Amino acid sequence: MTAKRPLKELLAEHPFFQGLDAPYLELIAGCARNVRFNAGTYIFREGEPATTFYLIRYGRVALEVHLPERGAVTIQTLSEGDVLGWSWLVPPHRNQFDARALTLVRALAFDGACIRQKCTEDPRLGYEIFSRFVRIIVERLQATRLQLLDMYGTPSRRQPLYS
Repeated sequence: MTAKRPLKELLAEHPFFQGLDAPYLELIAGCARNVRFNAGTYIFREGEPATTFYLIRYGRVALEVHLPERGAVTIQTLSEGDVLGWSWLVPPHRNQFDARALTLVRALAFDGACIRQKCTEDPRLGYEIFSRFVRIIVERLQATRLQLLDMYGTPSRRQPLYS
């Protein structure tokens, strides 16, 4: 049987938080808890209130959108070391995708309101968190763009997908 490890230690090992100062890891750990999801379970659904983000420690998660006449389309598959959920950071705080566990998933779940409050109280922490999430948002936009190109072909140069 393995001993429970402190959340601060788990955060320090996760790629998303690498290089973050120890006092900030301590603050953020106060907003976290361990969670697990069985295969096939929806972790969150598009349009629902976005209150949480996750650091995946084990398992695989499909980010999906529902398209008329096509059903669920996987935009990206996430696994160990990835971050799931950014909509908690951006008003109106609604999930932009469905997230479905493809396998058993173990993750750290973070209360978005708790993190936002800590970032408001310490603007340097806010900058650190926001700059890390901007990379996640850009990655998801690029994955969506590639999926759209795959499904619908290359758009004309005069009609950009994103501006």
